[in-house]
Amino acid sequence: MTGDVAVLGAGMHPWGKWGRGFVEYGAAAARAALADAGVDWRDVGAVVGADTVRGGYPGYVAGASYARALGWQGARVTSVYAACASGAQAIAAARAQILARLADVVLVVGADAAPKGFFRPAGGDRPDDPDWLRFRLLGATNPAYFGLYARRRMAVHGDTPEDFALVKVKNAAMGALNPYARYRRRVTAEEVAASAVVADPLRLLDICATSDGGAALVLTSLEFARRHGAARPVRIRAVSTVTPRFPNPVLDLPDIATDPAVAVPPPEETFRASLARAAYEEAGLGPGDLDLAEVYDLSTALELQWYEDLGLCGAGEGARLLREGTTAPGGRIPVNASGGLASFGEAVPAQAIAQVCELTWQLRGTAGERQIGGARVGITANQGLFGHGSAVVVVR
Repeated sequence: MTGDVAVLGAGMHPWGKWGRGFVEYGAAAARAALADAGVDWRDVGAVVGADTVRGGYPGYVAGASYARALGWQGARVTSVYAACASGAQAIAAARAQILARLADVVLVVGADAAPKGFFRPAGGDRPDDPDWLRFRLLGATNPAYFGLYARRRMAVHGDTPEDFALVKVKNAAMGALNPYARYRRRVTAEEVAASAVVADPLRLLDICATSDGGAALVLTSLEFARRHGAARPVRIRAVSTVTPRFPNPVLDLPDIATDPAVAVPPPEETFRASLARAAYEEAGLGPGDLDLAEVYDLSTALELQWYEDLGLCGAGEGARLLREGTTAPGGRIPVNASGGLASFGEAVPAQAIAQVCELTWQLRGTAGERQIGGARVGITANQGLFGHGSAVVVVR
C-alpha cells in the first residue's frame, strides 16, 4: 500500500496582528481549504487541530474548537501539540488515519493569536520545565538563542552579519509577492544593517516577529482524490517526526546545557540533519531530487544552517550557497519562496501547515508571481521545543 496521501485543498488566513481569537483564523483557513478542495464540510471524516498553548483552555482542544466553529457534524477529532512542529505532527496524524482507512477525508487546521514581543512561559512555578527554567535562571529569550546560533556559525564557519542580511533580502523579496504575508516590502542589506541590535550579532530585521494567522489542508486518500476528479493531485510522500539522539552536543531551545559527551562519542549527524534524512529515506528521494524547500527561518542565520541540515551543501557551505544565488528564485534549489517566517512571523501551530500550503501551490503551478518553474518535489523543515521536529516531503 502506498504511503502517499493527496493534498486536495490548501487555505490560509493572512498573517498579521488582527486582535481576534485563533479559532476565527483557523476556521477561515479551513473554509478556504474546503473550497479549494471542492469538498463539503459534511464529507470530512476527521479533524486534526494543531494546538496553541496560549489563549486559555480552548488551545488544548483545537481540533474540537475548529469542528465546533464549522458546525458539529460527527467527525472524528484529534488535537496535537508539539510547539513549532505542531502543524507537521497534525499532518502526520491525519495521514495515519487516512492510511489506516479510518477516514477518507481529513481536515488539518492550525492557527494562533500570538502575544506581542517574544514568546515566554505562562506564570507559576515549574522547576521541572526546561522552558520555564531558561527564562527564570538565565533570562534567555528566544532571540538570545538565535544570537547564539549566529555566533556559533561565525566562529565555526566564518559566516558574517552581511551573509545573514542577504537571507532577509532574499526572503523579503518573495514575501512582497505573497498576499498572505504580514510584511510585504522588499528590504536592502543596508536596511538590515541599520536596524536595531536585538541579540548580537542579530538585528531586528534578522529575527522573525510573532504573528496571528492560520493555515489548513484537506488531505484525502488517493482513491477519494481520483473519484473527486483529481487524477494527479499533489501528494504527501513522507513525514519525519524523529527525536534527537544522545548525546546532543549543540545547545538548543529550551536547554541551558548540552548532553554530556565526555564518555560517549557524539552522533554522526545533528538532530536537524536526522529529520531530513528520515524524510528522504521514507520518500525514497534525496536532496538532489528537490526543486524547492520551505524552512524554519526563526533567524537569518538559522536558515543557512538548514541548507546544510537538508543536505543541500556541505557543513559550513550555507553562506556560499546563498551568495551564489542557488537558494534564490532561478537558482538550483529556491528556499522559502513563500517569504518564510521573515515575511510571516510566527503563528506557531499554523506555520508547518503553511509551509505545506506553499509547496502545494508551487507544485500545482498556481503560486502567481512567486512561482518556481517546473517544481515537482519539495521539502519542509521546522523544529519545536523539547525535541520536536519535522520534515515533510511533498511531490507532484
